[in-house]
Amino acid sequence: MDLLITVLLLLVCLLISNIISHYIPILPTALTQIAFGIIIALLFKNISLEIETEWFLLLFVAPLLYNDGRHFPREELWKQRASIFGNAIILVLITTIGGGYFIHWMIPAMPLAAAFALAAILSPTDPVAVNGIAKRIHIPEKILNLVRGESLINDASGLVAFNYAVAAVVTGYFSLREALVNFTYMFLAGAILGLILGLLITWIRFILRKQGINDVTFHSLLQIMTPFIIFMITEELLHASGVIAVVVAGIVHSLVKERTETMLAEEQVLTENIWSIVLFILNGVVFLLLGLNIPSSMMESVANPAYGNWLIIGYVLAIGMIILGIRFVWSYVFSYYEYLSGKTKDAAEPNLKTSLLTSLTGVRGAVTMAGVLSIPFIVTGGKAFPERSLILFIAAGVILFTLIVATVFLPLLVKGEPDEGETGNHLDLKEAKRRILLAAIKKIRLEMNEENEAIGYELIDEYKIMFQQIQPEQNSLEQGTVVYQQKLRDIRLLSLKVERKYIHNVMEKNGMDEAIFEIFQKSLDLREEALSNNGRSGAMYLIGKVIREWRRIRSHFRKKDKETRLAKLKLGRVIQLKSFQTALENLEGMAKEYERADIVYAVISDYKRMISRLKRPTARYNEKSDEQKEELRLKVMEIERSEIHKMYEAGKIDREQARELRRFVNYIETVTLHEHVE
Repeated sequence: MDLLITVLLLLVCLLISNIISHYIPILPTALTQIAFGIIIALLFKNISLEIETEWFLLLFVAPLLYNDGRHFPREELWKQRASIFGNAIILVLITTIGGGYFIHWMIPAMPLAAAFALAAILSPTDPVAVNGIAKRIHIPEKILNLVRGESLINDASGLVAFNYAVAAVVTGYFSLREALVNFTYMFLAGAILGLILGLLITWIRFILRKQGINDVTFHSLLQIMTPFIIFMITEELLHASGVIAVVVAGIVHSLVKERTETMLAEEQVLTENIWSIVLFILNGVVFLLLGLNIPSSMMESVANPAYGNWLIIGYVLAIGMIILGIRFVWSYVFSYYEYLSGKTKDAAEPNLKTSLLTSLTGVRGAVTMAGVLSIPFIVTGGKAFPERSLILFIAAGVILFTLIVATVFLPLLVKGEPDEGETGNHLDLKEAKRRILLAAIKKIRLEMNEENEAIGYELIDEYKIMFQQIQPEQNSLEQGTVVYQQKLRDIRLLSLKVERKYIHNVMEKNGMDEAIFEIFQKSLDLREEALSNNGRSGAMYLIGKVIREWRRIRSHFRKKDKETRLAKLKLGRVIQLKSFQTALENLEGMAKEYERADIVYAVISDYKRMISRLKRPTARYNEKSDEQKEELRLKVMEIERSEIHKMYEAGKIDREQARELRRFVNYIETVTLHEHVE
């Protein structure tokens, strides 16, 4: 009963902390939640929630990192791979060794191995707190991606180094060779097992679906359970790094999802909604637990007469400064190396401001507290673990120190000129809408195949029209000029001549009868007239006219007897298709030589759409195409909402902008679904 009350109390505090952050945005939500945890611990003496490190990693770190792996931009991960792995592994080792020697020098009563343990557990960064700060200020995207990327790995490297240092204190034995071999094994075995298990679970879901088990709730639950299953198997069976395994599995899930049809639209919507609730709770409860454990971890040190209160506060400030200082020096030196070596494309010239931003975003958090609370009370021989209470106090103090320093100084450092497409600290609303529509178009292209290609092009056309309506000053400025439109018309007229020439060649070879030839001639005349009149010459109108003319041809053939009608209809379709393909080949050749290849490619895109629509089977068209369009719309709507969430989490938009963008997406959904019903 006490546990249930504690959990409910934490959830209530979680809700209240988010309300406070709404009205006091200058205060990071993480700091508010830590404060609530401290208040609960001070007001309710009987309330405590002690979680072992392994349980904490399973319940909180595993799902959070799995989700980060699912959504982390892999292009950025690969582009910044050197910086990410450098920060996640080499910087962790430098912090452990350098920080350990400094701590031992400053506090001689703390054994060197214990000092290494403290420095090691202070090395992992916590991106959750940084994301909270990023919601109200503009932190450069490159730095945010670096912090998020290294946090996928440095939890594992920091915990391994910490465990070895603690083991050295407890047993009095340490072997550098054994530590390096074991670390390599845990890292590589975790990565390989994460890859295998990620693919295995995807294969199981695929097999279950083939067997007719298509319940979306079942598959959504299986996805939510995936990080817990992978973490437990990796840790318990192979004693490898479960943290690395869930990160790799998350990336694998994202890659498989993009390239195969393993998830239904309804399932994706349900799963993402469940994940949003789970992540909201986990992110908040982590910091509430952190605050809940701070008073008890500090109490013993404050009561210890061997250390004055001001002295131990001085220790916290000094260690916090040295930890951030090591990160600052590493960031500057490594950026200087990248710049001089030329191995990284577009490497920026190193500067102190960027290095300082990178160091301040290295906020310590929940993993540090979970690890330090797992330090045993006694060592081999029955003696107490040396300076355990002081280590707990310093760890809790450094977490608060790094969070407060980031809260105070990051806004001061990022003041300056906004990035292109941004106003102040956030994206302009038009720019945010533009990103949503671009994400939708990208998703449609990823989902397109031979079967739904024509439907995909229709949806892309719809989104392009919305795109131009939202930001005409960028998209129609050049395309609306007389020169641009004239060149576009000229290329389309040239393509019509190619079509006409092909039709005449077929007629001269007696490849069609006079009736079909006259229909084609009239269709070409009408299209040419539409272009020459300088009126409705847009791509959508022309494509629509082609389709209408083709339907008129079909209606003409319906008047004949059935057998003749089908034969001529098939022949007319083949001739029309080949005329389009001939024009397309001519355009592709022209694109290599024409001075404005972008205009040629615009016409090429029109012809590809017309070919795709003409290839589409006429039978079952209405029913099947409607189903395909509905399915594509659902997937696109989910991507649009996901893009809003990403921009909000990255601090690109505020709550009011997020609400406005959701209204925008809801409006699109309402209009398109209404059109679908019509």
